[in-house]
Amino acid sequence: MGRPRQHDEKVAEALLDAAESRVAAEGVDSLSLRAVAAGADTTTRAVYTLFGSKDALVGALGVRAMRLLEAEALTMTPTADPAADLVEAGLGFRRFALGRPALFSVAFHRASAKAWPPFREVSVDTFSHLQQRFEPLAAQGLLGDRTIPEAALQFDALCEGLAWVELRGNRLTPDPETFWRRSIAALVAGFLQAA
Repeated sequence: MGRPRQHDEKVAEALLDAAESRVAAEGVDSLSLRAVAAGADTTTRAVYTLFGSKDALVGALGVRAMRLLEAEALTMTPTADPAADLVEAGLGFRRFALGRPALFSVAFHRASAKAWPPFREVSVDTFSHLQQRFEPLAAQGLLGDRTIPEAALQFDALCEGLAWVELRGNRLTPDPETFWRRSIAALVAGFLQAA
């Protein structure tokens, strides 16, 4: 019988919690494996055993972010109005970005698929699910000359940009949610225009 595994999924989750807290408090550049290990009440050996490196730990935070974003998307039931569904999906992205800004920052600007290959897999899956939200628009001829991947990428870019503007403290309007709604609705309406 082999030795019992000392560093398991529970320890990995504790390390991710500690890393997320550290990034939220001081930014990703301040991420120290020693501080993360201490925050999870374990050793740096656990970090290296479970993740391999600081970059891989950041990648694992990116995976966590994508899974939370995917979970947010799965709470939305499609309706007969796919354009309105996209507006709601964008607002779900907003809730995620504002609710977990550290994870948003890591996932969209710091995580490396090279350092942590599961991040690439989860990112591809998440984008694939986003593209599925565009299939009803395509079926109704509402994407103009755009492909589903192109429209989904434009939507993603708009949502990322709006989130960054809001997170930096720039006032979008007195009512940021309405600003998001109008921005996404304008994008969707613009799909009908030839590029």
